[in-house]
Amino acid sequence: RGNEDTPYEAVHSHPYPRSKAQAEQLVLDANGREVRGGLPLVTCALRPTGIYGEGHQIMRDFYHQGLRLGGRLFRAIPASVEHGRVYVGNVAWMHVLAARELEQRAALMGGQVYFCYDDSPYKSYEDFNMEFLGPCGLRLMESRLLVPYWLLVLLAALNALLQWLLRPLFLYAPLLNPYTLAVASTTFTVSTDKAQRHFGYVPLFSWEDSRTRTIRWVQAVEGSAR
Repeated sequence: RGNEDTPYEAVHSHPYPRSKAQAEQLVLDANGREVRGGLPLVTCALRPTGIYGEGHQIMRDFYHQGLRLGGRLFRAIPASVEHGRVYVGNVAWMHVLAARELEQRAALMGGQVYFCYDDSPYKSYEDFNMEFLGPCGLRLMESRLLVPYWLLVLLAALNALLQWLLRPLFLYAPLLNPYTLAVASTTFTVSTDKAQRHFGYVPLFSWEDSRTRTIRWVQAVEGSAR
């Protein structure tokens, strides 16, 4: 598992991750810049891994997709491909703490990056989603990989082509595209306590609380879908 100091090559060809990387660099480059009054600006960057929780549009889309497929979702990515996910309430809490402590701990925190983390378990993207969708009546068809990977690559490329062709007419935003397939197929987990050491971050919501809150939200979505 990596941490904030782990070197890795990242080439962002998709606008979404590229814009996030550029925004982070702008924030870090601004650290120490003199502002009005002659004081230095102090900045740091927080890096959430996959965020989940109430209001998560992709989780809602997966739920509705499962309903359309008769209460089933089909495994497409091996269970061994683990992802780090973090509850939205803990991401917000880390932002609150960082903002509160940044001025007083400028020498320590200024120009630093911090992964957002909590006690959520490391699982594959699909298995993690089933922690919430399973109690709401969906099943993951997991006896074997029902969808070959080459077919997923082909479908993702087709969706990207359709998105480009239909852009003048309307917004076509499929769940499966080359970027989302690459993310779901790549292990990404972190092991760090840097935020705790630097500004006292401890998750505000336990995994049990985060799971319960998210399940209740999906159940509310279920009720509104009927």
